Amino acid sequence: MLLLLAFSFSAEAQWNFSTKYFKIHINHKGFITSMKNTTVSPNREFSPADQPSPLMCLYDSKKKVYYVPYKASYHKADKSITLNYTNGSVAKISLVTQKKYFKLTLQSLSPRKGVDGIQWGSYHTNITNLFGEIIGVARDTSEVNNYAIGMLALNDNTLGGTSETIADAAPFQYLIHTPDAKRFPLPGNLHEGQVFSLGGNGISDVAFYAHKEAYYRILYGNSAVVDNKGRISIHYNSRDRSLKREVFYSLIPHMSANIPNHIEVEPLPGVGYIGSSVALWGSPDSTALMDVVHNIVWSEKLPHPTINGKWVKDPAAFVPDVLTYGGLYDSIVPYTARLGFKTISLYDQGFLRPDRGNKGYIDGKNFEKKSLKLTSGDKSQKEFAEMAAKYGITIGRTPISNALAPGTRDASPIPSDSLCYQQKRLLANGISPTDTVIIVDDPTHLEEIGSWQGHVKSLNMIKIGRELIHYLGVSDKKPYRLLKVKRGYWNTTPTSHKAQDTVYKLQVTIDYGYDGLIPNMGLQDKIAEYYADVCQINGLGYYDFDGQEFLFNNGHGYYSTKRFFRKMFERAAKHRIPDIRFTGSTLSEGSWHYQSIWNVGGGKNLYDADTREWGSSTSQGKDLRDVTYANFFPVGMGGNFPITASSTAEQYEHIQAISVGVGTTYSLKLSQKDVESCPQKDAIFKAIRTWEDARAANAFSRLLKKQLADPKKSWTLEAVDSNTWKLYEKIKGVKANPIVLKRAKGY
Repeated sequence: MLLLLAFSFSAEAQWNFSTKYFKIHINHKGFITSMKNTTVSPNREFSPADQPSPLMCLYDSKKKVYYVPYKASYHKADKSITLNYTNGSVAKISLVTQKKYFKLTLQSLSPRKGVDGIQWGSYHTNITNLFGEIIGVARDTSEVNNYAIGMLALNDNTLGGTSETIADAAPFQYLIHTPDAKRFPLPGNLHEGQVFSLGGNGISDVAFYAHKEAYYRILYGNSAVVDNKGRISIHYNSRDRSLKREVFYSLIPHMSANIPNHIEVEPLPGVGYIGSSVALWGSPDSTALMDVVHNIVWSEKLPHPTINGKWVKDPAAFVPDVLTYGGLYDSIVPYTARLGFKTISLYDQGFLRPDRGNKGYIDGKNFEKKSLKLTSGDKSQKEFAEMAAKYGITIGRTPISNALAPGTRDASPIPSDSLCYQQKRLLANGISPTDTVIIVDDPTHLEEIGSWQGHVKSLNMIKIGRELIHYLGVSDKKPYRLLKVKRGYWNTTPTSHKAQDTVYKLQVTIDYGYDGLIPNMGLQDKIAEYYADVCQINGLGYYDFDGQEFLFNNGHGYYSTKRFFRKMFERAAKHRIPDIRFTGSTLSEGSWHYQSIWNVGGGKNLYDADTREWGSSTSQGKDLRDVTYANFFPVGMGGNFPITASSTAEQYEHIQAISVGVGTTYSLKLSQKDVESCPQKDAIFKAIRTWEDARAANAFSRLLKKQLADPKKSWTLEAVDSNTWKLYEKIKGVKANPIVLKRAKGY
């Protein structure tokens, strides 16, 4: 007994830990065997009796083996748990009980015994309702149970998903799961947890979304998964990134247009799993986001971007944007101000390509390019940004994320030495500037075309020195010769190269105007900083990161994404400019904290205001709604709802009711010419502004939002004064059932 006291061990063989809403029980083997909702009596149990949850597993990627703990000891003095594993490793984990969550941190692991990754969990639950696969949350949204259990990573190298996730970015696919077996029963030929490919040919992203049935759930991560009973489990992992490794990766591996490629992943010295940390929490689902998740984000100093002084995940902070078309800008700023929106996306200006050669001056060093057309005189983007800033509005552009386009500083005519490559080989023989016979020492994987995405033949290239060389294929017998060689590709200069010079098969993007090379991690850091510089120099405050999935192409997946946006936000902070607001082509655990909206696609693919359904032409609207809603993220309705000659205020009352009820944003397509042709433009502006003012005032209750989310109902909202609104349901065109709404405290 004295010995136990000396080492501060708990005398118990199992331990209970509690937060304000949540209680867990850890047994002598290091497994969580109970997870209870303590806000109800009797406490409701959410841990399946047949599935105890390992507090932390170890992973050997070479053997593809997980090790679970078999013995645990709790040290009360320093709030730590020691776990012993069957491979001989011993881990020390701190377990600190905060008011609303548990903070778990790996302090040490010795000996490593081939362990190159660790996994928190899986933490198994008996919840079968909504699963948030991006941030890792199991949600029971029913009024009867109303409870959620979730996790958040507390450092960049702790990622949502399992340790065995290839290249740290989970496959993009469909999974069978019904959120309500009574309302949406599975047909006999389907079962829970079954996986299916996306739709289409693998090239058209709209065609990916191919199932309108509620039980086809599209996946944008694997931080939460379901078993064959529909029960939800959650997990996070961390990897030793200093080690050399190769991955066989595709984000969409089921499709012939996107089969995996082999990628030698760049080692990152000093980036390891010691210090990996997560928050584990449980709370009533109805208050989880703002009461618990927000508390974790704020307390742990996680990224906390704001708009109008509010956290971007706060539903009262959701606000649509303007998306321009038509090329005329005289009235765009006044329109946006009247609507109460805060951002203008200059979508009709095309792609903004990262080009460090211009040092962030996208309109020239003296802003001499006047690309924005106004009848009063054309403006540079900086001049237009200054006009918008007078109304508290920012402007934005659509970049191609980290794609280094031909003709830009880091791509051509002098390609950078800091490019990401799939394979590295040696030149067997020296070559002159005109030789097309290129012999390499090893043909392995050089037959693979382009990147995993589309396998674009025009982007199949190698780099030797400062020259890019196009080729297609490699001979299968010695001497191993590259086939169909074109020297001096992308206007690089053909030069002589010596035997044993390094041959890099480059990692690339896709075509369709996205053509580019992928930077290595160091150069990607510089590109991230470049985007912050562009904002500071030109007055931008918003980006639509098309090709955001290119951030996965270096093999570091969600870590790469976190690091990219951290670098951009840190640089912006040094410039003392507001948090950069952004959307993009995808949403991942890597971008969730930083990304404020997700307005991808648009039109009838997302929400059809005429038929009042989520995606009348494809299932994209339903699919993205389900993903975002389950992951506590604003649902996107894309670029949509242009104001034209036939538009009516009644249409926008419906759009706004759905937007507030479900919790959505959208990019309102505005053309000056089309708006001016609309007889009801003033009534439309007034209706939208009234709803947006009430939303920003947090005037809508949770139960009222459920009614507003019903597309069969119609509503109209009237302002009484700046703090009060009157909401009417419209039944057969007649106002009925008035409800008085008030500004919430603190808003």
